[in-house]
Amino acid sequence: MEIHELDEYRLSDNPSEKEIASALAKEAVQIKKYAKGFIIPLCIEGRQLGSVEFSEKISSAAVSGFSSITFIIGSSFGLDNDIKNMGSFKLSMSKMTFPHQLARVMLLEQIYRAFQIAENGKYHK
Repeated sequence: MEIHELDEYRLSDNPSEKEIASALAKEAVQIKKYAKGFIIPLCIEGRQLGSVEFSEKISSAAVSGFSSITFIIGSSFGLDNDIKNMGSFKLSMSKMTFPHQLARVMLLEQIYRAFQIAENGKYHK
């Protein structure tokens, strides 16, 4: 497992839509350097899955020949549409908004849980 944390582009206190779009596009360039394999951007438009369904999605990616999975958590303004569109599957953790650091911890726990489910481990029960 690798975690790449990219610098968030700083915006003015009251950024315009154009300024936000420009920052997201710049972030997208950096994200693309690390995105490989089965790409899962986390975004509000994504599908919400239960833990078992999430485990099945990860297992399905492996069976389909993907040797890696890239999860992408966006900045406070989300992700550029290019990143969302390159996703193999779009995931939403919730309709609620979470801080980046909390989203990362929750995602890591669900990845661990997904592997435990796939292996019939005791953690999920």
